[in-house]
Amino acid sequence: MKDPVNKEFWENKEYKNKIDHSMTPSQVNPKEYSTIFYAGGHGAMWDFADNKELADITSEIYENGGIVAAVCHGPAGLVNVKLNNGKYLVDGKKINAFTNEEESEVKLTNVVPFLLEDKLKERGAKFEKSGLWQNHVVTDQRVITGQNPQSAKSVGEAVVKELNK
Repeated sequence: MKDPVNKEFWENKEYKNKIDHSMTPSQVNPKEYSTIFYAGGHGAMWDFADNKELADITSEIYENGGIVAAVCHGPAGLVNVKLNNGKYLVDGKKINAFTNEEESEVKLTNVVPFLLEDKLKERGAKFEKSGLWQNHVVTDQRVITGQNPQSAKSVGEAVVKELNK
């Protein structure tokens, strides 16, 4: 709460109400959304990767011309998203996420269910990365990804830029 932007957001009653009453995936109509964003945190590795409902929502938003964005471990939500043509969403796209080196640095390589960088590459992503803890954001064909927590603000700015096109 030391960051003034985070503090302002958290103390905004309208936004706080939305957080306190967030929808389940089954309550989401993808046709009503132009963007989906996957926040990071190690929990995303377990919660997002195999969630078929989220993958279907993501695919539909993207195929309707929408934006898919994720930061840090959030791209775990993209590893199993398939498009109508049978290809993975990330296949052939420049993507980044929490790197193998960053996972090693926090000593969780043997804790997470898979290494995110490796899994994205397996799915055909053109993985881009910077050094440890560097702000790095990639935008490719309406998919916007950030490498780590330092990239979060830049991912948000890239989404706004893409929305304004």
